[in-house]
Amino acid sequence: MKKVVLEVKNLRVEFYQRERQVEVLRGVDFTIREGETLGLVGESGCGKTVTALSILGLLPPAGRISGGEILLYQDKEKIDLAKLSPTSHTFQEIRGKEISMIFQEPASHLNPTYTIGYQVMEPLLYHQRLKKKIAQELTIEMLKKVGIPHPEIRFHEYPHQLSGGMQQRVMIGMALILKPSLLIADEPTTALDVTIQAQILRLLSRLQKEMGMAILFITHDLGVVKEIAHEIAVMYLGEIVERGKKEEIFSHPYHPYLEGLLDCLPPLEKEGKELKGIPGTLPDLLHIPPGCPFFNRCEKRKDKCKERPPWRKVGKYHWVRCWLYE
Repeated sequence: MKKVVLEVKNLRVEFYQRERQVEVLRGVDFTIREGETLGLVGESGCGKTVTALSILGLLPPAGRISGGEILLYQDKEKIDLAKLSPTSHTFQEIRGKEISMIFQEPASHLNPTYTIGYQVMEPLLYHQRLKKKIAQELTIEMLKKVGIPHPEIRFHEYPHQLSGGMQQRVMIGMALILKPSLLIADEPTTALDVTIQAQILRLLSRLQKEMGMAILFITHDLGVVKEIAHEIAVMYLGEIVERGKKEEIFSHPYHPYLEGLLDCLPPLEKEGKELKGIPGTLPDLLHIPPGCPFFNRCEKRKDKCKERPPWRKVGKYHWVRCWLYE
């Protein structure tokens, strides 16, 4: 069994909205191991990005962790990030050094007033206090590693001079320059065409093998997660409703929500087949059903579903939260 890098237990997050506390994460559990990728999938608005921001201590002022643990394992030590102040020195040292993140839309997160070389190099200057010449050499080496052509020239260029695919490679280089034990990739291929998507996925897989890091890969695209993930956790309305090894998740989906997501994928073998959809919309967070969160949209619901379902093991590495498998 590979070493555990991060363990999230019963994570709960609240936001203050309209003078009320709204629970946006309700008991999230998952584990990420060294050298493996966990794909966190679900519709927009289900809590995937909030989960990532909670791990990094980057929740907006209106949000707070109200319960649970976020355990980061370092050598023989484990640190509960949920109990650390986001502005503490310990968290500042962990963020970027032990845990890094690739954000959505690189054009929105690269500073247009600084060269890409400086932005990739900055973590080396902050965390390792390296001399600028040495940091510049390591940065050029990283730019080359992530597939930036002519890195010595690109080092001095600005974000607007690069294509979207090149900007994403810069973001990956920035996140990996300190060789973190965990990389959080939040929709890193969303704004890219399919050819560039494939290149980015291959790049992440190659760098993962070289560095042995764990990856939390967040996406709503099941096709993408099928290419890169080892394990998959399916999230709906702030909860994990099914989790397991990739092969089991795709070959034997159990939760009606996951079945619905897979039915939305266009079948390659049957042209012209009508795509199904999941009826209804995500409930308002102020009016979440008391039992199964998918109750109002589920075509297989029964009276028992008005109670919160427990985890049930349905395969060797496969669990589901659903009363259908009581």
